[in-house]
Amino acid sequence: MISVIVTVLNEGESIRRLLDSLVEQSLQPDEVVVVDGGSRDQTVAILNEYASRLPLRVLVEPGANISRGRNVAITAARGDIIAITDAGVTLDREWLERITRPLLEDPAVDVVSGFFVADAATLFEAAMGATVLPLASEIDPESFLPSSRSIALRRAAWAEAGGYPEWLDYCEDLIFDFRLKAIARFALRRDAVVYFRPRGSLRAFFKQYYLYARGDGKADLWRKRHLIRYTTYLVAGPLLTLLGARVHRAFWLLLLIGGAVYLQQPYRRLPLVLRRTGFTRPGDVAQAVLLVPVIRVVGDVAKMLGYPVGLWWRWRNRPPRWR
Repeated sequence: MISVIVTVLNEGESIRRLLDSLVEQSLQPDEVVVVDGGSRDQTVAILNEYASRLPLRVLVEPGANISRGRNVAITAARGDIIAITDAGVTLDREWLERITRPLLEDPAVDVVSGFFVADAATLFEAAMGATVLPLASEIDPESFLPSSRSIALRRAAWAEAGGYPEWLDYCEDLIFDFRLKAIARFALRRDAVVYFRPRGSLRAFFKQYYLYARGDGKADLWRKRHLIRYTTYLVAGPLLTLLGARVHRAFWLLLLIGGAVYLQQPYRRLPLVLRRTGFTRPGDVAQAVLLVPVIRVVGDVAKMLGYPVGLWWRWRNRPPRWR
């Protein structure tokens, strides 16, 4: 039996895309369990509209964060195979069939990692996708940590990993992945794709990455990455700028070379993303090229501000040791 589980909160404007794509799946789930965290909009009413089109159960859990919502949904689900996705995405028509096939065919597989692709509607969103999202060809199956936008697993693996960490509001799926990696065998299906809209403005992007970095601090994740970022922006960058002004302009060249290396990966992705999203006019390309470094810098500043807030929370609240 295959159960699809989703958590939602105030998704009235986007939930239909997910529900319509569930209706159209080539392999239909045996049940769909949705946990609502206490929406104040029309989310629950819209969900109930689909009760005749999907084997749907809606549970309302006011105040539940995304970890709590997923754990409640999986506990309530009857399937031994659990496929997990998020509100606000659109599923490829064969997503469920592809992401569950390794579990159905090989009893040794415990977890299947799917993939996610930016469904950009604007040029800014296309540039955002190229800047922050990997291409399927860049994924290393051994080290890839799947997003819970696109993952399937056996109920027994979820239970053995201890479920999603309910003390954590962001980056919760990374902690869950690390726990699964320690006890479960993974398979990768790059073709089990979900499509989602990147943030549509710098302000929304800043908030998203601030919260992600705050979650990193709460969970004590990626210390080295954050240290490198602080060192680059607060030490190396200013030092090279000063040396270029006071000693020799060659130091500015080093600064430019470092920036080019840092932006190399987004610029390598950009042509493919722009072709896929239809933004191919010369003006569009030029604008996207200029947006990439802006998006990078805004995201880095958001991370540098959010991470210490998370560390402070961790020091005050002493959350469980998850490693």
